[in-house]
Amino acid sequence: MRGAVVAATLFALGSGSACGSADDGSSSTLTVYAASSLIVAFTEIGKTFEDSHPGVTVKFSFAGSSDLVAQLQQGAPADVFASADAANMEKATAGDLVEGAPVDFASNTLQIAVPPSNPASISSFTDLTDPDVQLVVCAPEVPCGAAAQQVAAAAGETLTPVSEEQSVTDVLGKVASGEADAGLVYVTDVLAAGDSVEGIPFPESREAVNTYPIAVLADGASSLAQEFVDEVTGPEGQRVLHDAGFADL
Repeated sequence: MRGAVVAATLFALGSGSACGSADDGSSSTLTVYAASSLIVAFTEIGKTFEDSHPGVTVKFSFAGSSDLVAQLQQGAPADVFASADAANMEKATAGDLVEGAPVDFASNTLQIAVPPSNPASISSFTDLTDPDVQLVVCAPEVPCGAAAQQVAAAAGETLTPVSEEQSVTDVLGKVASGEADAGLVYVTDVLAAGDSVEGIPFPESREAVNTYPIAVLADGASSLAQEFVDEVTGPEGQRVLHDAGFADL
């Protein structure tokens, strides 16, 4: 799965709504809105789901969780929503967009991503506060940005990033291309990026552990949507998520 982020992103674009379980041999499309950090794991889970559900196509829309909620609030059609934090799922629930109760299925923590060879010699979270370091983070409304702020506050440090992005993949892209000296992304993003970046763990990351919830959406509620949620939370989905670097709950 290493290095699969770019290819999976291209695969991920699309929207639609489910039109049945396809048990009668007809075609169905299941639309899943999911946080960017789930690209690699959900792409694999989606292919497995299609294999076990002939006639079903899983279409993904990956973006920052806050952007996805905004799209859903504006009426975008989707069947399942997987958020990178509880706060954005709560927005969806408060807006009566969710059918039933969301289910937590994974957790994730931040890691420092640097370009290969680490030209700025970053070795700790404190190094990110150096004014000469070109730091890129997620915007505060995005889960990875909220986590970065929480870690900084707990550590008593102030971060002055040169840019704030709308998803972890945007942060990772700037680091991989050398536009930034460092970025704060998830452990899973560093793992998926392979040799395009290096990851630097830091103990302060334990101050912000993101829990990921998933839910069937009210407008697309169907047995097929629930089956996808069950796939994610079941043994095979959990194996895929673990292999992608997500931590157990």
